Amino acid sequence: MTDVFAAVTVSTRISEAGIERVVLEEGYLRGLRVAGLLPLVLSPLDDPGTHRRLLDAAGGLVLTGGEDVDPARYGDTVEGARRISRERDDMEFELLLTAIDRGMPVLAICRGMQLLNVALGGSLHQDLATEFDAAIAHDSWKNVDASIHTVRPAEPALLGDVFASEPTMQNSAHHQGVERLAADLEPVGYAPDGLIEAVEYRMQDGGWTVGVQWHPERKIDRDDGVNRRLFEAFGDAVRGVGRGRKGTGGGRVDGVEDHGRSGPRLVR
Repeated sequence: MTDVFAAVTVSTRISEAGIERVVLEEGYLRGLRVAGLLPLVLSPLDDPGTHRRLLDAAGGLVLTGGEDVDPARYGDTVEGARRISRERDDMEFELLLTAIDRGMPVLAICRGMQLLNVALGGSLHQDLATEFDAAIAHDSWKNVDASIHTVRPAEPALLGDVFASEPTMQNSAHHQGVERLAADLEPVGYAPDGLIEAVEYRMQDGGWTVGVQWHPERKIDRDDGVNRRLFEAFGDAVRGVGRGRKGTGGGRVDGVEDHGRSGPRLVR
């Protein structure tokens, strides 16, 4: 059987010895194993040519959690954003828009969902504690796999089988969230306070592209199966099975309505 690869983005950190290193939580690798995929790691330390070659070899793209997206990307100044990596922004925006152009399946997690929203023209709450309802502790980053709040599905198409029409308890480790949703994204999951927790990109010829605000990679073996099914659905999409695309070049997403838009509105 031919190996199938997924490109997965990573953060960079400086060690105590001053050595630059790449950082990726083990859960993402576990999630890709559940999906039946092998990882190709893309970091801001690589040059754009290397990014392109690795993406060319992959069948899908995973955008992982991490730093805040630079508010300048959605026309704002820094007023609550914390750690920003413009190098990572540059890398991931280009990778995401290339993947969307190609119809390549994309799974966008936490920061990844926020970046997906911004790349398609949306904006973010820079700090939920000061800009949004504080009834839910969304920034519960120390409780890595705890069940912080429910996520209520709202007519998902790509994620219909993942959610199984039932609310699910999920973790929460983010201090930012969707403010203005990009026009080409559909909200398909909500927290009890109304914050958007899951989105789908349903453009014709747009590929299987979804985003979730929680961290499914931390709960694959500890929940009711939603997070395992999410990675399995991504793997199916990469292999062209079920609701995914048949390959990454052309066609339309099975079972998804064409909203009559002529093409994606991408912010480059």
